[in-house]
Amino acid sequence: MKQAYLFPGQGSQFTGMGQNLFDADPSYFHRADELLGFSLTDIMFSGTDEDLKQTKVTQPAVFLHSVAQAFALGDSFQPDLVAGHSLGEFSALVAAGALSFEDGLKLVYTRALAMQKACEAQPSTMAAILGLPDETVENICAATDGVVVAANYNSPGQLVISGAFPAVEAACEAAKAAGAKRALLLPVGGAFHSPLMEPARAELAAAIAATTFHQPVCPVVQNVVALAVSDPAQIQENLIAQLTGPVKWTQSVQAMGAAGIGRFVEVGPGKVLQGLVKKILPEAEVLSA
Repeated sequence: MKQAYLFPGQGSQFTGMGQNLFDADPSYFHRADELLGFSLTDIMFSGTDEDLKQTKVTQPAVFLHSVAQAFALGDSFQPDLVAGHSLGEFSALVAAGALSFEDGLKLVYTRALAMQKACEAQPSTMAAILGLPDETVENICAATDGVVVAANYNSPGQLVISGAFPAVEAACEAAKAAGAKRALLLPVGGAFHSPLMEPARAELAAAIAATTFHQPVCPVVQNVVALAVSDPAQIQENLIAQLTGPVKWTQSVQAMGAAGIGRFVEVGPGKVLQGLVKKILPEAEVLSA
């Protein structure tokens, strides 16, 4: 059976994450602490939820956990495709050999700091809209004054919107009026995957341009295009576009199903992606690494 390995994004972190992987092989954890210049592992194993929630901590922590787990799989890691949700795309690229561990971590940390800076420059937020067709939510965003866009297509009937506070709040009210089951603001630092991340995109673009990317061992299904990509230059372009563009997760999983993938293995903390895949492709086999 053809299989895809999936890598989670921000929001799947928890205190104690990666401790079992560290106990088995601490090398990647020590290397990460050394590269970052602070003890990420201490925060991962014993930090508070608040410590872990900081973008500059969350992103490298989820990346480190995911990549260490992928490497721990050794020869049993046999992907036909890989994909990652937002930040998880970097983990997927390292696991598939398109990026070195060190380069992947540096890019993730650059991205996290740039995103945190963009969040502080302009207060903004995200909200989950449940129970409406994607097109209805897209139309509501288009009709709302201010910056608000569809950001994460997580599964049918679950779409996250992103933008400036007043615009997101207005879109939530409009969604409720249109029959949404729920429209709730998310506890995030800012408007990820929206035009408000433009300052961060410029910083990340410079870092990506200065990094060597290789041909991956298998195609990577990238968020912004929901297509399997192998060309290193195209991978770089799509990674840059992802910061201000949407995460087309529903479409990506559907594309993997259409390509004959019958088994999905989530690599990294939590089980968020397994739940989403079950909603998108109920017949698929879904596992934890």
